[in-house]
Amino acid sequence: MTERTGFPAPATADLAAAWAAWAGAVTLVTVADGRDDIGATVSSFSPVSAEPPLVLVSLMSGSYPAELFSRPDEPVTRFAATLLCAGQRMLAGRFAATGRPGARLMLDDVPHRRGPGSGALIAEGGLAALECSAERLVTAGDHLLVLAGVSGVVYVAGSGEPLIRFRGRYVLARGDDPPEPPGALRAPLAVPAVVSRGRKGSACSLGPTPGPSRTA
Repeated sequence: MTERTGFPAPATADLAAAWAAWAGAVTLVTVADGRDDIGATVSSFSPVSAEPPLVLVSLMSGSYPAELFSRPDEPVTRFAATLLCAGQRMLAGRFAATGRPGARLMLDDVPHRRGPGSGALIAEGGLAALECSAERLVTAGDHLLVLAGVSGVVYVAGSGEPLIRFRGRYVLARGDDPPEPPGALRAPLAVPAVVSRGRKGSACSLGPTPGPSRTA
């Protein structure tokens, strides 16, 4: 058990600024739940172990995906995680926007497939895509931590730049904003995992895919 230091709690604004200084790779987590397809953009996904292969994903408590994993009757256990590339900034924004439609609708103009094991929708054009199975849930503050085993690797791209969330914005690995074609809609600020529900992944080019926006 961790002992309390007695130090005063950090100011909310200072803590928010410190969290914003964390540069996180952006991942699209998708779930097939009966006739519904759910998706959420998260920047709190990470590998945990190579043997056995384990990953960790953090979902905002009260979000629809978190509810699916933690519901008492027939909780969701299988899901897919797509590591997004720099050219998929708008796709990330779609799956972070509040009040968004189902995942099938949001992937309608993006090449995609269903995972053979999870049944979840998986966008093409990312850096890699995994299928996972939840093994343990941990409630931590205002988030639900999902520790999951990797059951399969759907694809791995031979090259490409990762999509990074840093200080509330999507940036390239070197810290620059991905270039946008003239007249393109700018994606709103990226923010933590909310919910989603999802249609066809864009190639790993540096230009964004048109569409709505926000993130996790």
